[in-house]
Amino acid sequence: MANFIMAEQNGRTIPKGDKIFSINKLAQDLAGKIGKENVINATIGSLLDDDGNLLVLPTVVDILRSLKPDEFADYAPIGGVPAFLESAKKAAFGNYSPEGYTEAIATPGGTGAIRSTIQNYSKRFDKVLTSDWHWSPYQTIASELERKIATFTMFDESGNFNIPSLDSKLSEILSGQDSLIFIFNAPAHNPTGFSPSLGDWDNVVGVLKEKAKDRSKKLILFVDIAYIDFAGDSDKCREFIPKLSNMPENILVIFGFSMSKGYTLYGMRSGASICLSRSKEIVEEFNMVSMYSNRGTWSNGTRPAMMTLSKIFQDDLLYKKVLAERKVFNYLLESRCKAFIETAKQVSLKTCPFDAGFFITVPCKKVDDISIRLQDSGIFTVPMDGGIRIAISAIKESDGRILATKLAEAINSID
Repeated sequence: MANFIMAEQNGRTIPKGDKIFSINKLAQDLAGKIGKENVINATIGSLLDDDGNLLVLPTVVDILRSLKPDEFADYAPIGGVPAFLESAKKAAFGNYSPEGYTEAIATPGGTGAIRSTIQNYSKRFDKVLTSDWHWSPYQTIASELERKIATFTMFDESGNFNIPSLDSKLSEILSGQDSLIFIFNAPAHNPTGFSPSLGDWDNVVGVLKEKAKDRSKKLILFVDIAYIDFAGDSDKCREFIPKLSNMPENILVIFGFSMSKGYTLYGMRSGASICLSRSKEIVEEFNMVSMYSNRGTWSNGTRPAMMTLSKIFQDDLLYKKVLAERKVFNYLLESRCKAFIETAKQVSLKTCPFDAGFFITVPCKKVDDISIRLQDSGIFTVPMDGGIRIAISAIKESDGRILATKLAEAINSID
């Protein structure tokens, strides 16, 4: 929209609609006309069964149905139900609790954690750093708060995590501002499915510590762990967490925990910001500013979701049932990913480095033309800057093989 009528632009570029949900609607509309069995909808990041129905953990559903009125209808405390906050830390860290002081504050999903962090740990017009491949709402959240997203090149020419680019970009931004938020979506990165190795994490920590030697600078590492429960082995994918212990006091680590994927409660919008610092004073400050932001934005979180997570971590039997059910979902997702990657290799379709998760990205040019060509075949994907994102979580194994083949054909004919 070139000119606003009653609204104020406030430095934002506001599109007419969300790209992902707009393409998803096109897919749904076509499915309504020709039958969903004739449409491959790889747009939305939800885990669906082979018939296109949302997969929800049965034990989570049972707990929700068993809640008493005062457990689901009453206001939650502004910072979150205490048992939920402790459960969120257990859910996030698993068997790898870091050393240091930690504090959790309830947020509406991981998105709320991102929003609160940007609001409280950056200034208006600051740059917030993330990778060039990233979840597009990072841009939206930053713009809404009058900040800007800056990016480093995530992969080098050999497909390795690009530490030199991260190092260079950190230095560039810190030369012009005194504090910096670095949003790092890992493991099972959205949109590539990449998970950093332990060596990559060592390098990230080393670069941050080097920048922190300038005590006039403040660095906030926001680790977006939205997909951690679908990043492979639940222990192995958390091995990096202790590496973030005992950071210098001018480095604050914040984990963005979400119940959307790991606990299949996408629509209940429940999550937490979990901070880690060697300084008790800094953790207390985190609690204060986060509570203030909560009250000034969404006020209270969703109590039924908080009670559900609390009950899971208060009952060992329930916890084991959730793990077993999630393992089945993980197996389904891994089978789809394996089938797509195998077919991609067979048809010489290049993907970004992939390890696990809901998404696979294919780097290419003329993404809008390729996306439209796929739509002509009843295949719906998300065009991004530099590539096509595939929600492998939302399509069955056989459709993944078809998609890989059709995408290779479209790229070869257009790119």
